Amino acid sequence: MTVAQAVVEFLGKQYTVDNIGAESYRERLIPGMFGIFGHGNVAGVGQALKQWQVRDPALMPYYQGRNEQAQSHQAVGYARHTRRRATYAVSTSIGPGSSNLLTGAALATANRLPVLLLPSDTFATRAADPVLQQLEHSHGYDITVNDAFRPLSKYFDRVNRPEQLFSAMLHGLRVLTDPAETGAVTISLPQDVQAEVFDVPEEFLAERDWKIRRPEPEADDIARAAAMIKAAKRPLIIAGGGVLYSFAQEALLELAQKTGIPVAYTQAGVGTIAWDSPHSLGAIGSTGTTAANALAAEADLVIGVGTRYEDFTTASRTAFQNPDLRFININVAPLDAYKHGTALPIVADARKALNALNIALGGYRVGADLQSMIAAEKKRWDATVDEAFSTRHNPLPAQNEIIGAVHGAMDERDVVICAAGSLPGDLHKMWRIKDAYGYHVEYAFSCMGYEIAGGLGVKRAVIDEATRGAADNRDVVVMVGDGSYLMMHTELVTAVAEGIKLITVLIQNHGYASIGSLSESLGSQRFGTQYRELDAKTHSFDAGEKLPIDLATNAESLGVRVIRIEPGTDAISKLAEAVSTAKAAPEGSGPILIHVESDPLLDAPDSESWWDVPVSGESDLESTRAAFDTYTGHKARQRPFLG
Repeated sequence: MTVAQAVVEFLGKQYTVDNIGAESYRERLIPGMFGIFGHGNVAGVGQALKQWQVRDPALMPYYQGRNEQAQSHQAVGYARHTRRRATYAVSTSIGPGSSNLLTGAALATANRLPVLLLPSDTFATRAADPVLQQLEHSHGYDITVNDAFRPLSKYFDRVNRPEQLFSAMLHGLRVLTDPAETGAVTISLPQDVQAEVFDVPEEFLAERDWKIRRPEPEADDIARAAAMIKAAKRPLIIAGGGVLYSFAQEALLELAQKTGIPVAYTQAGVGTIAWDSPHSLGAIGSTGTTAANALAAEADLVIGVGTRYEDFTTASRTAFQNPDLRFININVAPLDAYKHGTALPIVADARKALNALNIALGGYRVGADLQSMIAAEKKRWDATVDEAFSTRHNPLPAQNEIIGAVHGAMDERDVVICAAGSLPGDLHKMWRIKDAYGYHVEYAFSCMGYEIAGGLGVKRAVIDEATRGAADNRDVVVMVGDGSYLMMHTELVTAVAEGIKLITVLIQNHGYASIGSLSESLGSQRFGTQYRELDAKTHSFDAGEKLPIDLATNAESLGVRVIRIEPGTDAISKLAEAVSTAKAAPEGSGPILIHVESDPLLDAPDSESWWDVPVSGESDLESTRAAFDTYTGHKARQRPFLG
């Protein structure tokens, strides 16, 4: 068989095995492959997929996509919703087809989410040299476009000879299924090698199980952690995405209920604990709640569970002000467990470590004063969100109102999707989540254009769950601003082609609201962030007429059903009604887009926190000079967090 035929058959017989307590799981690791074909892969992987479609369509189903980057985003969305137990492979042609995957590779690796990338490459034999779309360097003729994947991937290999395929695939899937190492796995396939015939051992093509490693914590580490917690006066748990990937929500809730230790969560950790739990402080950091940030400022012990401590989480290292602060970091990845010079890194599975802590802590419980502070701060923030959701602005609503209306119309088990702009921060603060699968915001890379493609990947996972009878169906609702929509909305066509019911709420605010607000706070007066006609005399896009953009009609032209919400006093009630209407549409009826305008100058409630974005130390602009004075004040509160 050819190398490409071996790749397809091999991938179709790989399985993920996972054991969570008494539950055992075994499913396909790669349930399908995306691909856009060109001269690099049409006669290789493309031929192999077609051959298996004729022989056995279930072995490796092929799915179309409209952009290689978007295909990788679909795979990542699927992987996150399946808790990293499954993902898709993506095949591309050489040159631009391959390089279009670079952003997707970076996003997957930054988020610690698996995706298998199979970019085609130039001739290994150099029989055709240089081939169309080949990159040439005079100092290194073996360098190709695909070498750019090396720093963006957790594993990279190039199969220059057929015999190399065996080790490349086995090592690649080892990394793909390793919770501590997972991310983008890139295996470069030269176009001539894909079509080359060689002998493949039967054992390579046999079914193979990949067990997800979930290491136990060391007993000494748990004993030390319990002692540190018992000695603390103001302990705080920060729950990250690792809690969800290790299925540790129940163990976390048990720890909070038994001890009274409050829980704050990162962007990836939303869903680790219900928003209305008396132990939940909500989001933490720059886009956090005032409750979480108030408790963080006084914490003398932070117990990080499955978090990589992004700068938004630590408010650029200003969130924690107690001089006696110490860290316990529980993480399956040593890179994250050792961050901030932690006093106690515990390299272990989060669920297993929390279960051990629950036993070791015995009857320990925090003091009554801390419990009172938790209740008071939580009550204050809940009232703040209630007001943000209920306050009405006309003729254009605030984004707060839009979020509240969409949330109110969705079921608890539905999934909200977002990635970039002002929406992720506002959702982190205010989205009231109860279901562990209900919140999907890509914020490690915060990639503009991820939303629709990632949401489609999530919807594929939801459909697969329902097909297997593993769960009832959920609606997937993408919330996206006009800036991110314009970056990549092409996968709406994919949803149309497959009849996938993906609900998109498109918020039109005529520009980049998030960066506009940031620019203003830094003294740059929203420069270059508005969609306006060019004033040729001043060469400015800041004061011209709004561009005559009609994104609702754009979506309709792609075959999408569109519901328009006109500005006015009833816009919010009409929006809620539209979401309900979209949810009532039958599965298989295709995508639905709801178009609503908002006022970008109406901000979400303040987190009473900060994010470090440098301000020019010298400027002719008075606004910049004032912003620099504010900036230096915040910088004085930054800490190295050695403890």
